[in-house]
Amino acid sequence: MNFQLRKHKILEILESKDSAEVPELALELGISEITVRRDLNILANENLLLRTHGGAVKIGLKKVAFSQKIEVNTEAKDEICKKAASLIQAGDVVFLDCGSTVFRICQYIKNKKIKVVTNSLPVVNELLGSEVHVNFAGGEIDAERQAAHGKIATEHIARYKANIAFVGIDGISIANGLSANSEKEAEMTLAMANNAKATYFLCDSSKFEKDKYLPFARIDFVKNIITDSKVKDEIS
Repeated sequence: MNFQLRKHKILEILESKDSAEVPELALELGISEITVRRDLNILANENLLLRTHGGAVKIGLKKVAFSQKIEVNTEAKDEICKKAASLIQAGDVVFLDCGSTVFRICQYIKNKKIKVVTNSLPVVNELLGSEVHVNFAGGEIDAERQAAHGKIATEHIARYKANIAFVGIDGISIANGLSANSEKEAEMTLAMANNAKATYFLCDSSKFEKDKYLPFARIDFVKNIITDSKVKDEIS
């Protein structure tokens, strides 16, 4: 297994478990503990994780740039986005938020004659020049998230009605419902959900039974979830 594959695997493990020890990673990747320590040091220098005495912990999401997040759980995200793209019909108006999972739907919709309304700069850049008509919700730009947030952005979304919205979520649990890492992300999720005929939460299996900084909606707010095949049977 080369370094790039090991890197992706280590980040996936940390995304799902928040922390990991060197022996655990060595067993999971089938490599020596020396190699694990070397890899962790490299990833720590790239600000992709925090090094601890016995292993590593996930960097708080507020510190993780969008370009880093899209490298995590790519197979699961692509599985989810293929399912999501199949729901879109020609002529639809579609809301896409700035989540790293939602972004990966772009590769599957470029040839669809639809309108996309989004607050995500990567989504805009990915869809420009395709068959998709793109509408950007302007406002104050968050450099790390590469997205517009705040009052102007949410008011922009409220001007439009979508056939379908695809939004991400930072945490979801039966007991505490939906949670986000910031107020602005929660506001955008609610703005899109409240102005779409149907809303689908694109949620990889690592997000289930996780509670993040800001709970903002009860579990019964969710009518549709698209997840990956790794989700535990007792949750699904």
